[in-house]
Formats: sequence, C-alpha cells, structure tokens
Amino acid sequence: MNAISAHRADILSVTPGLVNAHHHLYSAMARGMPASRGVATSFPHMLELVWWRLDAALDLDTIYWSAKLGAVEAVLAGTTCIVDHHESPRAIEGSLEAIDRACSEVGVRVRTCYGATDRWRDDDTLHQKVSPLSPMTKGAKRGLEECERHIRSGKAGMVGLHAAFTCSNETIAAAADLATSLNVGVHVHVAEAIDDSQAAARLAPHATDEWLIVHGVHLDRTLPGRLAHNPRSNMNNGVGYAAPTTRPNTVVLGSDGIGSDMYEEFRLAYVRLREFDQTATPDVVSGWLDNTRELFPQSKDDRVTWRYPHADDAWHAAFTTGMRVERVETATDGSSSPRIIVDRGTTTLVDEVEIRAKAAEAAARLHRRMEDL
Repeated sequence: MNAISAHRADILSVTPGLVNAHHHLYSAMARGMPASRGVATSFPHMLELVWWRLDAALDLDTIYWSAKLGAVEAVLAGTTCIVDHHESPRAIEGSLEAIDRACSEVGVRVRTCYGATDRWRDDDTLHQKVSPLSPMTKGAKRGLEECERHIRSGKAGMVGLHAAFTCSNETIAAAADLATSLNVGVHVHVAEAIDDSQAAARLAPHATDEWLIVHGVHLDRTLPGRLAHNPRSNMNNGVGYAAPTTRPNTVVLGSDGIGSDMYEEFRLAYVRLREFDQTATPDVVSGWLDNTRELFPQSKDDRVTWRYPHADDAWHAAFTTGMRVERVETATDGSSSPRIIVDRGTTTLVDEVEIRAKAAEAAARLHRRMEDL
C-alpha cells in the first residue's frame, strides 16, 4: 500500500488472497476450440464430445502454457492459490510437474493431481461408462503413479480420480489406499450428474475427512470430506443445483475450469442460493470463501488490493461487478517481506502479453489435434 499514491487510497481496499478449490487449468485453452460433433444426449455424451477430446489432445507443451495462462488470469482476479484436477491420457508422465512449474513462475500456489480413470481401455478405445467389476487399466495405474511421483518429490498434491462412473472398484480402492499412505486426500468428481448418482455408495467405504468431494449435485447420502461447490459449471452443464446449505460438509468454492475469478463465482453462488432460499445473505457465501482459504492457510497472509473501497465487505462484493485488482502481494516462507506478483493491474514476475501470445499459439496447435480425434 505504501507505493500506492495517497490520493488514491480512499478508492482502495485490501482482502486476503482468494483460493479456487476446484480448477481444471488445462481448460484455459478450451476457448475457441472446435465445435462438438453432434448434440449431446446425456452428460457422459457431452464429456465425450467435448472435454474428453480436449484432454486427449493435450501434450506437455500445451499443458504448460494452459496452466501458465490460467495462473495469470487467476492472480489478476486476486486468486493466489489453486486446487487443480488434471487429465491428459496421452501425456500423463510429467504433466503435474509442468502445471506446478507454470504456476510457480507466475507466483501462484497450486495443489494438483492427476484424475485417474479407466475410461480409456488398454487398446486406446474410449468408453463413457466403466463396469465397477472391470480391472484397473494401464492408464489409471499410470495416473496414480503420476500423483505419487509428484507428491513424493515434495510438491503439494492430492490423489485424483475422475469420477466413480469412469473408474473400476479396483481403481477407487487403489486411489484411496495411495492417499492414505501419502497422508493426503482424494480429489474426485462425485454425483455431478444423474448418470453418477451411484457414486456415493461406491465411494463411502473409502472416503475420509481429507477428501475433496466435487459437485455433489445428486448425492444420495452424506460422504465425509469438504464439498467443492461449482455453481457456474453446474448451471452451464444443466446438471441441477447442489443445495450446499442442506449438507453437513464444509463447503468450499471452485470454478470447475471456467476461469478463476472467485469473486465472480461468489456472486453467482449467492444469487443461485437466493433463488433456492430467499432468507440467505451474502455472509453465507462469504463463509464459503473463508472455508476455501483453509485449503491454503498461507492465503490468509496474502494481500490483494482492489480498486474498490469495500471489497472486504460481503454485502458490497455480492452486488459490485467488475472490481479490479490493483496489486497482489504474497507471503513467502522465511521472509518478512511479501513478494509483489501483481502491480498496477498486471503481473510482475512474468510478461502477461508474452504468455497470452504463446498460449494462443499452443491453443491453435491443440485445436488442430482435436480436429483429428
């Protein structure tokens, strides 16, 4: 704040850093991708037509630039920490290191995982649903090995699963056992759509309080763990409302890959909650933002300066669109001096213009590969 002119101080306010509890950084390059080949008839069909084409086309270079662009856009929105869920079935080994390196260069903390899945069979054919009794595929095994390699190297991470409906019982059990051995949680999409409504029954024998339960729209029972609410994504995919206030879980907020502007997610979460419960106040959803910071306690010592005088007030923030970030300072271990990673509305550690240009080039290559799938 000292470097910001005194005559401007009356239009500024400061908050702790924001945290995105569920992101897909690889989706930063989804914008402008080729149209789907046909109209989806179900949620799994939509995944097959759109997102599973995208992740199958990823290589380590596009993973890196997508993560770097996503990290830049996150920090420019005041988000200093990201919990990421990644999948790239044709580029598994090294994918988490590429994401971690990209985010670190921008100055954003990330806790990533690889979402193990059995939907790609060993013969490289894709299946929308997987029999619970089928054996673990080589791809799922490699995904879990990537999680283990990343965490054992000293990086922040979780063990990932895509979703119960694309995983065998063997893969689910292996992921749970690995998470226990590494003293971390499992990050998994759960009952996002009606097609995965049996997820809770299959996950219940394994889930712990350290798990990150994502979506939970069609949960038919309580599972332990934090519930990551993604209202914008749920509405975009037409899967329904998760009604998080009716759940006993600690609720945290994610974007599910649609950017990382967590104040925008906060506003949308609030108006969707109000549609469900007219007595709800912005303080409820502000509490979800606070819960999300618990995933990265360091975020509480980060400082985000906003060009709006009341960004630190839930009732103001809920009804004020377009609040702009002026500066972001992150707390650094072993130092009393914060690191400035955004100043005067742009990044300081990396060149935003260069990253956008490089990411656009990588996106063009990615989209060409998607056309061939």
